[in-house]
Amino acid sequence: MEPLIRDISDTARWVAVYRARESERPDAVFRDPYAQALAGERGEQIANALPLAQENAWAWTTRTYLFDRYVSQQVAAGADLVVNLAAGLDARPYRMDLPVALRWVEVDLPGILDYKEQVLAGVSPRCALERVRLDLTNVDARRGLFGRLAREAQRIVVLSEGLLIYLMADAVSALARDLAAFPSVCHWVVDILSPGLLRMLQEQMGDLVKQAGAPYLFAPAEGPAFFEACGWTPVTVSSMLKTARKLNRLPVFLRMLAMLPESHGPQGSRPWAAVCLLARR
Repeated sequence: MEPLIRDISDTARWVAVYRARESERPDAVFRDPYAQALAGERGEQIANALPLAQENAWAWTTRTYLFDRYVSQQVAAGADLVVNLAAGLDARPYRMDLPVALRWVEVDLPGILDYKEQVLAGVSPRCALERVRLDLTNVDARRGLFGRLAREAQRIVVLSEGLLIYLMADAVSALARDLAAFPSVCHWVVDILSPGLLRMLQEQMGDLVKQAGAPYLFAPAEGPAFFEACGWTPVTVSSMLKTARKLNRLPVFLRMLAMLPESHGPQGSRPWAAVCLLARR
């Protein structure tokens, strides 16, 4: 019997379903008119088979909203190149209000980018879009790419939405140092979670993603401070729970929890997730 989630690309189809559902709401916090087509029948099958994930759709909505906000802020501040690592089925170059002169580079595996190009074949991006088919675990190849892009731009912002959780801590450190090696790479937007939330996800959905060869791995005990040893300073840390409360996306049982004061520093066993803006030192 075929597993529900066959590979890492299926997770991109699955998450696209929640972007599509948010876009259908009259009070949507973002609109992604391409998400439904990108999710396809496969994405709907996965989402419908995971009622627990549907209860937590607010998390994917909130993460998308926060990444959108950071992109808008960085572009307004003068970023001339956005590099989206493990871009998956993200459609920001098509759906966001972006300057025509902005360059956007998507990096991901050939299969997912080929599929994305096929679905979006009749649509034009709003900025200059380049797709790079590359396995980010190929260290020499990614360093070569980062070096080329660093020579071609003055102010780069890097996105890694939903990527780091699948990497070991040493691999995250190596990626962080590779990016920090280039002065024109100014900012990096990441999402991270606490060890407590990682354990919850592993218990609830760990077997599914393991079967797909993409187990949940990264949840630094230090929190955002993890990146300081790799050449990055956390500038802004946006709690997913707090943001979801402001967006009125939380289920009832989490609303009271979200009203508690936010604790700072390592979160330990507390279920916690955030989107962080990092600045290169």
